[in-house]
Amino acid sequence: MPDFRRLTARLSLRLRLTLWYVALLAMTLLIFSGYIYWRFHNSVMGQVDVSLKAIASQALVNVDPEGDRGIPAFQHTEEMAALLHQTGETDIIVRLLSPTGKVWDGVGYYRDVPVAVPGQEGFSTFTEGDERTWRVYSLPLRSASGATVGWLQTIQRLDTVARTLEGLREQFYWGIPLALLLTALGGFFLADRALRPIDRITRTAYAISASDLSRRIHYHGTKDELGRLADTFDAMLDRLQAAFEHERRFTDDAAHELRTPLTILKGQLGVTLSRPRSPAEYERTLRGLEQEVDRLIRLSTDLLFLSRLDQGRVFWRREPMNLSDLLHVAVEQIGALAAEKDVALSDAVEEALWVRGDQDHLIRLFLNLLDNALKYTPAGGKVQVMGRRAGAWVEVAVRDSGPGIPAEALPHLFDRFFRVDADRSRRTGGAGLGLAIAREIVRRHGGTLTVQSREGEGTTFIVRLPAETSAPQEEGR
Repeated sequence: MPDFRRLTARLSLRLRLTLWYVALLAMTLLIFSGYIYWRFHNSVMGQVDVSLKAIASQALVNVDPEGDRGIPAFQHTEEMAALLHQTGETDIIVRLLSPTGKVWDGVGYYRDVPVAVPGQEGFSTFTEGDERTWRVYSLPLRSASGATVGWLQTIQRLDTVARTLEGLREQFYWGIPLALLLTALGGFFLADRALRPIDRITRTAYAISASDLSRRIHYHGTKDELGRLADTFDAMLDRLQAAFEHERRFTDDAAHELRTPLTILKGQLGVTLSRPRSPAEYERTLRGLEQEVDRLIRLSTDLLFLSRLDQGRVFWRREPMNLSDLLHVAVEQIGALAAEKDVALSDAVEEALWVRGDQDHLIRLFLNLLDNALKYTPAGGKVQVMGRRAGAWVEVAVRDSGPGIPAEALPHLFDRFFRVDADRSRRTGGAGLGLAIAREIVRRHGGTLTVQSREGEGTTFIVRLPAETSAPQEEGR
């Protein structure tokens, strides 16, 4: 027998859904029709049995045990016929049988019915040939001593019942296929309407390429499962387009940032080699080249770190640590650079600020923020580092007395390769990646990084990290 699943696997989803609709309805209709037929058959036969039993009780009263010939007989057959006519059961036969099966008396066409001697009181059905069927109720005739001396039988031919049941079966024979046909047509129509959004999704997916992610489904129907699927597909395309645009901008910006120092290197080398130079000129040129190479190294390191972040390839070691000690170390490391720029660097950090994080990444975070503050703080200015416990958070602020940041630039400050003053950033060696890296490090630690700034009043970067409450106990071990 062929596998049904293999046969239907080659059909379209619409046809498969339609077939399942039809199969389910066919099974339901067959079970329901069988139940209705069984209940109707039992109801009709029950009515027949009630009529036969009631007439037998009435006919028993009209039986003369001795009769004219010394055998049981009906006293008034005309009254029996009238009784049957009054009840409307004109096709019912009443007769009296001897214990051997001899017909003593009867009303109606009792001689046309085959004789079968009953074994006990009750109902029986017997058939002669293929078409003639009778329902018989047998009631014993008893003598004064209680012995069975004969039988009273009420009989009804079941032709009418058979025709009624046959008509019901014919209704089922025609009605069920017609219902299945209408279901198949309606099911295919509904499946087609239900699957139209999937067709649109398919066509949209075929039309999408890496160079064009602007196509959308724009489903405007009901928000059912398919509607949510279409909306989810559009949202996925929005995210993919944003990711592609982000990667494209990242690649363009990285290429631009790499091209600038390389162009400078190429220009300086060309000028230097254009004619013989003194040793002092060669040394000055090499120092300038060294600065550009350092800038390339920093840029490539930052680009590699961001790329690994995006790919989830950066290892994060989470362990309880005293952030106060880390901030003191960061201030100490950056102190020489601050003294060289004549910037006053101070810290006011509370003790025992415990967090759970990666020490290497957190030291990089605060060195980036301190380095950024020193770059934009003029000589004679000051940079402050403040740390405190704020409820369930540890809050660290890095404040400088620099020129501040324009309000229109604040929303883009943490974007990659964004610089408020491009020329000034290049002179200070920045590529617009330090703050982007700082935000990613804070985000991976479950914290936030915000900025407050006004032009002419300086800038404050605020880092909020979840506090670690169990760390002080570990420290005392």
